[in-house]
Amino acid sequence: MLFSAQFPQASLASVSRALSTMLEAGVIIHKAFETVGRRMGSRTVRRVLLDVSDDLRRGKDVSAALRAHAGFFPDLFVQMVEVGEQTGTMPEVLNALADHYENLVRLRRHFKGAIALPVLQLVAAVFIVAALIYLLGMIAASTPGAEPVDVLGFGLTGTDGALMFLFIAFGSTFGLAFLYLLATRGFGQDRWIHRILLRVPIVGHCMRAFAVARFAWAFALTQQAGMRLVPSLQASFRATSNGAFEGAAPEACARIREGEELHAVLANTGLFPAEFLEVVAVSETSGTVPEALERLSPRFEDQARRALSGLATALAWLVWALVAGMIIYAIFSIFTRMYLNAIQDALKGN
Repeated sequence: MLFSAQFPQASLASVSRALSTMLEAGVIIHKAFETVGRRMGSRTVRRVLLDVSDDLRRGKDVSAALRAHAGFFPDLFVQMVEVGEQTGTMPEVLNALADHYENLVRLRRHFKGAIALPVLQLVAAVFIVAALIYLLGMIAASTPGAEPVDVLGFGLTGTDGALMFLFIAFGSTFGLAFLYLLATRGFGQDRWIHRILLRVPIVGHCMRAFAVARFAWAFALTQQAGMRLVPSLQASFRATSNGAFEGAAPEACARIREGEELHAVLANTGLFPAEFLEVVAVSETSGTVPEALERLSPRFEDQARRALSGLATALAWLVWALVAGMIIYAIFSIFTRMYLNAIQDALKGN
């Protein structure tokens, strides 16, 4: 669904941590869900957790109770809980999931912080141009016989022109965002869209870095919890939240079933950087892939942050270039219309 409700990652992290603590203390699992659910601030989250508690009280398995709310709980969370349920390591699994979702929340906050300034600069530039269109229109309206200066050359002048410019600027932005959500979530075309975006300079590097960091974390998490290799690989690809990576999962799993080595399977996708593949290849010979990825996952996360900082810097320069371009164009447009045209009219009169 395009706008279906999902468990907020920050809330999921705190719920996982609280459940882990209560289960380690010996609290019955349905009572743990009920206790955590009653103290949640979100009405939707509270209702779902209490429903899960009721299902557990009636004798349902935890994984079955979670699957009854398909789409609300992430697939990785449900699969990991099922593994913990089967292996008797539920507290440890929930604690690891809390670490995982806290890590995702940190990355998201870093992303928002990195792009905040470029976005504010762009919004300010749009309003400055709209104000310039409005002021020049008002000046022309107050001067008898004067024609309003068309700053952008698109016939936008005065109050109507300023409002139309704001509508075009913000409407096109929200329109593109809606079309992206519609294509990726509504029509399930995220695989080829994300593959295209991965080829875009800077943007693709940032997306790849985030996906690899999430894959490394999820693979280490699922393997250490005792999940079998193929389901672990499927869950790790889904944990990237990148359509290109998720689309590579079926073929990768098929190759694993045929007996190919993990590093060769990952290399065949064409999605993982050489450094990551080298780590997997070396650790695979000693059977320590989960440990190696867990140890190196903070480094992959740092790489994702650096890539994000690079993207934010590029966006800032792009915004400044757009602002400078609009200002220079406006200056030349005003100069041309107010001075050169006046000079040409005077020369013709002579």
